[in-house]
Amino acid sequence: MLTKAATYADVRRALRWDIPERFNMGVDVCDKWADADPDRLALIVEDESGRVARHTFGEVRALSNRMANLYLALGLGRGDRVGILLSQSLETPVAHVGAWKAGLISIPMFVLFGEDALEYRLKDSGARAVVTDAAGLAKIAAIRDRLPELQAILTVGAGADGATPGQRDLHAELAKASPDFAPLKTAAEDPALIVYTSGTTGNPKGALHAHRTLLGHLPGIEFPHEFFPQANDLMWTPADWAWIGGLMNVLMGSWHHGVPVLASRARKYDPDRAVDLMARHGVRNTFMPPTALRLMRQVANIRERFRPGLRTLACAGEPMGAELLDWGRAAFGVTINEFYGQTECNLVVANCAALMPVKPGSMGVAVPGHEVAVVDARGREVAPGTVGKIAVRRPDPVMFLGYWKNPEATANKFVGDWLLTGDEGHRDDDGYLWFLGRDDDVITSAGYRIGPGEIEDCLIRHPAVALAAAVGVPDPVRTEAVKAFIVLKPGHAPGPALEEDIRAFVKTRLSPHEYPRLIEFRQSLPLTATGKIKRKELREAEKG
Repeated sequence: MLTKAATYADVRRALRWDIPERFNMGVDVCDKWADADPDRLALIVEDESGRVARHTFGEVRALSNRMANLYLALGLGRGDRVGILLSQSLETPVAHVGAWKAGLISIPMFVLFGEDALEYRLKDSGARAVVTDAAGLAKIAAIRDRLPELQAILTVGAGADGATPGQRDLHAELAKASPDFAPLKTAAEDPALIVYTSGTTGNPKGALHAHRTLLGHLPGIEFPHEFFPQANDLMWTPADWAWIGGLMNVLMGSWHHGVPVLASRARKYDPDRAVDLMARHGVRNTFMPPTALRLMRQVANIRERFRPGLRTLACAGEPMGAELLDWGRAAFGVTINEFYGQTECNLVVANCAALMPVKPGSMGVAVPGHEVAVVDARGREVAPGTVGKIAVRRPDPVMFLGYWKNPEATANKFVGDWLLTGDEGHRDDDGYLWFLGRDDDVITSAGYRIGPGEIEDCLIRHPAVALAAAVGVPDPVRTEAVKAFIVLKPGHAPGPALEEDIRAFVKTRLSPHEYPRLIEFRQSLPLTATGKIKRKELREAEKG
């Protein structure tokens, strides 16, 4: 936990990592609080109809213990993978915490993923079980025969058992399981979590994290949330808990400190509803992508509607800019603390307005406990003001163990002891870091990082598409929008109907945030001598 001090340098000097040899995330975020005070509030759940339920750490311990016993009863053993295809709900942390207590590896998956996206992640990870709801079951059922390692599908509110091979009603099975469980004494280095991240070519890669990643996240939560926790803190985010930002920055980071979390995520983000929700529950801390904040600017009289108001507001996922910073101060009466990280090495740069001035446009400084630098292609630190690659030095407790079953990609992520983030930037004389852009083809849209390779793979499966390229183009709200350049097969003609069909094809197979909002039909695409698409040339053409 960060020690409050007068200066950033003092806070940085005071932090010393203390990673125990044995550590289990499930015990840390749940059982330690249930032991101390089983009636301590852990979770407030408001569903789309407005119904509210409150759950204590004692309840979460009993349910996650039942979950761990259920996993073992299904034949799962240490190191087996469990896919969790649920949105913000009680069952989501129960499924994760139960998996960690049992020594399993959980895999958060976005509920809006389509069948192709789910099939790849479940097949690549070799998941033996999935926890989902009725909507998720329909997708899993469509690909069930292509997942030979999948043994059990535990469903919430999905009707009768057995409609799909391996399907069981989650709550019925939990009721049969014992609420007593002795968690495995896992090592801090033991694997606990796979979070899939998009790459620039081909399919996504699974970033494998150890139990220690929770401890590594903590300074990056406490710093932008201004020495979190404080009295009466209550955390909420509109971000899905399938992403590392929602799961670790918000849910598990708060639970480590015994801070309650609000669970409520509409099918579509509504900024007016978000303001009402925060006001109704007295939310004091939130993490929001800049796109969500930009959409919230249309909401009138936020400070009058939302009292006593936020204590901290943190954002990440895309550059914020000075205009949004000024609006946040006027609308909420707080300074938005921008932070930075990525799935492989999260929460390593941040601002903390309570401790230091926020420079508009800067991502902030290295979070205490992490060594972040700007380096050249050989891993040598460059002088202030010099553009280079943003990098994080290993070892670092928040850093991933490696990409799942992909040692080559893991090795390519490093130059010496520096993990290369894939972003370019520079550091100023005061130590603030400034993001300039990606050094690869990842698209940043509405806070999501989208790999063009997965989109292109999907596009060329459309019966009319011969060749496709996906790039990010400037968008005033989302930062970037996905644009597809398409060469059609003989016998197919471009037109509005075909455009819509192609968009729907991607939206239903991958996810709504990955489909191309813009489509341009071409006779050919620029290629390298080895046949690779020159995405940079397409992006440059868009800039004019």
